[in-house]
Amino acid sequence: MELVIRCKAAVAWEFNQPLVIEEVEVAPPQEKEIRIKIVATGVCQSDLYFLSKCSNQTAFPVVFGHEAAGVVESIGPGVTEFQPGDTVIPLFMPQCRECRLCKSPKTNLCVNGCPFERSRISCKGRKLLQFLGTSSFSEFTVVKEMSAAKIDPAAPLDRVCLIGCAICTGYGAAVNTAKVEAGSSCAVFGLGAVGLAAVMGCKAAGASRIIAVDINPDKFEKAKVLGATDVVNPNDHSRPIQQLLQEMTGGGVDFSFECIGNVEVMRSALESCAPGWGVSVIAGWTDMENFSAPPIHLMTGRKWTGTLFGGEKWISASEPAASGVTYLDRKLMVDEFITHNLRLEQINEAVELMKNGRCIRAVLSVSPQ
Repeated sequence: MELVIRCKAAVAWEFNQPLVIEEVEVAPPQEKEIRIKIVATGVCQSDLYFLSKCSNQTAFPVVFGHEAAGVVESIGPGVTEFQPGDTVIPLFMPQCRECRLCKSPKTNLCVNGCPFERSRISCKGRKLLQFLGTSSFSEFTVVKEMSAAKIDPAAPLDRVCLIGCAICTGYGAAVNTAKVEAGSSCAVFGLGAVGLAAVMGCKAAGASRIIAVDINPDKFEKAKVLGATDVVNPNDHSRPIQQLLQEMTGGGVDFSFECIGNVEVMRSALESCAPGWGVSVIAGWTDMENFSAPPIHLMTGRKWTGTLFGGEKWISASEPAASGVTYLDRKLMVDEFITHNLRLEQINEAVELMKNGRCIRAVLSVSPQ
């Protein structure tokens, strides 16, 4: 009989308040669930968005965290794809394989995704909510079988945890959603982990010019390492960034990527694209504001689209495992994204680093492997 596990977790009790390291109880997995010992987790801007920006859509108390890697500790009845000891990446985008979306090769979406739901984690007699079906800011968590993917056991979990969100999102935005072409020109707005992964994806696709755009010049060297050919700080120029990029490229880039979650930048990214064929992809998360642009921008041939977790054909249940192999073959740069390695107990320090733009990715050591 499986037992309740007592362990540590970073609990968000209230909106826009520091996370609290608490002793929690993690119940055994139920039907079609697995319990995972989280080894490492990244701190993502999406965690911060729901913690401190989007009060009307966040429920408390909750355990955040969704970009992680760990080891299966136990499995519930009916689980067929995992065994204790498997190394896995929890997936914030599940893959039930039964809904209309899962059955389509055109998308990686699933109708079963939910930002907040009841978890198997309790604290001080209260049930805590689960974030994006994962809740990786805990030493142990329980997820649905359809919300995990096996990873090569040789892959270092404190590195490949980033495959669980940022790298797949940005890289896939370029390779799968935009389908960047060899010899093309690209502009990436926002050089956080998702934006830098988009830069890497543009390079992998063979883009000849990759313009990295950010108001923080400290990120420019990292962008160059990952493939940027040009770097631009909009604050260094008096004219709008889209006008500057049009001038730099003789009429606009072939592909642009908004990786911030800012509706004004989304429009700038669209307007930086060449008329006739330019494609602009929204990869930055926000749902607090509407975005708009003159219809003529689309009537003249530009395309405006979006992506979640890397978009089309980056099918959740299988692709992260393949990405782990790609990392081991050094075809996918991951280590370069990690600027801070901290412990779970230092999570509020990681949050402040992210808020102040002083790190690309902080990875928290949660449990020994």
